Amino acid sequence: MISRRRFILGTGATLLAMTTGKLFAREDIIPLWQDDPPGGGGPSGNLHVSANGSWSNIVSPAIQRFQPENPNGSAVLIAAGGGYRWIGMGGEAWPVAHWLNAQGYTAYVLSYRLPREKWQAGSLAPLQDAQRAIRLVRSMERKVHLLGFSAGGHLFGMAAARPDFQTYQPQDALDNVVPVVDSVGLIYPVITLEPPYTHTTTHLQLVGKNASRNEEANWSVENYVTRKFPPTFLAQAEDDLVSNPHNTVIMHDTCRRMGVPVEQINIIRGGHGFGLGKAGSPAAIWDKAYAVWLDARR
Repeated sequence: MISRRRFILGTGATLLAMTTGKLFAREDIIPLWQDDPPGGGGPSGNLHVSANGSWSNIVSPAIQRFQPENPNGSAVLIAAGGGYRWIGMGGEAWPVAHWLNAQGYTAYVLSYRLPREKWQAGSLAPLQDAQRAIRLVRSMERKVHLLGFSAGGHLFGMAAARPDFQTYQPQDALDNVVPVVDSVGLIYPVITLEPPYTHTTTHLQLVGKNASRNEEANWSVENYVTRKFPPTFLAQAEDDLVSNPHNTVIMHDTCRRMGVPVEQINIIRGGHGFGLGKAGSPAAIWDKAYAVWLDARR
């Protein structure tokens, strides 16, 4: 018997095909959980897709696989941003997945639960999904790299920093896999939730307006970086008004202090949420630098 969530996932896959103008094989949509996600709860109804391809009302978290014509043996798991209120599939995840395919990488796009969509796991829900997604991709691929944007960068920063953090009770044999990764790319990420950087939607969605200093520290990536953190690539524009550019400075300095290999690309102009960046703009430089950096880690 097909579960309610599996049925809704199928309708979401059909909607995805319509919004991208492309049909994908059914097996390319891979549910994260066999049944309800840990803790249960969550929204009902159909996936919400905005005019620019952003997703919310995530009923069935999953990964979507984009396969290149000539695979190079490595995979990149992508998490788009949206302040944990939505997921920017159209502006970030899908274009980046196709671009990675052109470089020979198998791309997996994560649709993760949003913490304010009535999930019993609350703020842990997206991190549970990220850990499960890493385990899934790790079970299928030789090397797994993470690439996160904005809030997706925060999510993947936390996941990469805390592979031993048990966010849910094991569901099956897959959860015996430790969710470690080979590298992490963070593009205009939210890294810290601590003052004075408390204005972001990420902060609001994860800890709320009246969060304690302890809660803010508990959800700040830099506080979990150790020498075991994977090699890191950072890129952000100097005129980013959403995620203060000091976020990448904090992450860069923390990695250096811990002896973690790190490369940072500073972009003069681009604001926030530029994705691959418009051709010819200052923001369009990061992908070429990332491709060179990533190829060295295949």
